Amino acid sequence: MKVHASIAAAAESGNLAGAAVCLGNFDGVHLGHRALFAEAARHGAASAITFLPHPGKVLQPDLAPRLITLQARKLELLEEAGLADVVVQPFDLSFARTSAPEFEAMLFDQLKVKAVVVGADFTYGQKRSGHVQALQAAAQKTGAVVSIVPAVTIDGVVVSSSKVREYVLEGRVAAAQRLLGRFFDLDGAVVPGQGRGRTIGFPTANIDTQNELRPAAGVYAVRARVIGSEPTWLGGAANIGVKPTFGGNEVTIEAHLFDFKGDLYGKRLRVEFVDRLRAEQRFASVAELMGQIGRDVDHAREAVARVSA
Repeated sequence: MKVHASIAAAAESGNLAGAAVCLGNFDGVHLGHRALFAEAARHGAASAITFLPHPGKVLQPDLAPRLITLQARKLELLEEAGLADVVVQPFDLSFARTSAPEFEAMLFDQLKVKAVVVGADFTYGQKRSGHVQALQAAAQKTGAVVSIVPAVTIDGVVVSSSKVREYVLEGRVAAAQRLLGRFFDLDGAVVPGQGRGRTIGFPTANIDTQNELRPAAGVYAVRARVIGSEPTWLGGAANIGVKPTFGGNEVTIEAHLFDFKGDLYGKRLRVEFVDRLRAEQRFASVAELMGQIGRDVDHAREAVARVSA
């Protein structure tokens, strides 16, 4: 997949001439986004134009959403989806002032795309003044087409990035998986912790992540693998929270990987959240905590076995 640093750079390369281009932010690269890509593939080489940073972080920073995926992970998912080219257009206040006709000219005159694929509620241009009807009219002038893809629903729920965020923030990672078409994941470096897990028989990897979106505090069944190594997934149980039994006040993400004996310090892990087992709670003693962790690990093994079968 070729990544272009701007619309101008993509136009200069000529790669998108005659291509079918999807427009959007594609945060999470969920099943709704994948429906756009599938439609684009019907018209030729499927490509996409996205923006960095998310427009909300520029226009309404106090209300901007926590992103489901970091930029590097999003590009990885877009490549896995089979896109030939992705344009990452820098978004700032200057670009936000681009009028709808100017944006149409970028697509059809500069990039020379032959098809544009959008969702039914897509808007563009300064103050979202452009709508799909105007986009269709502009496309007709150059012989291009605009394909409008209806919303994807799963069990009556419209698939959207906002709904995925809602589920993850509530800890409903299994529900998020249904909309994403994959497990919600986050990447992070394994860093030294306080070592309590090892002293009670359940050593953990303390994960330092830059992900903006994280599941609610609680205990989860997870799968994890070392990034950059063989794609071998290890089952585990992860705790997100402050460890109230020990009087903690800093939120950490710690994963106990079943039967793992190696050294993970300094390595990067990708952690997939399979299911939520329970909320975080304070126990009266370390012995009571150890008993519950043992049960959590058993339940996590069962949950991971179901999805790995």
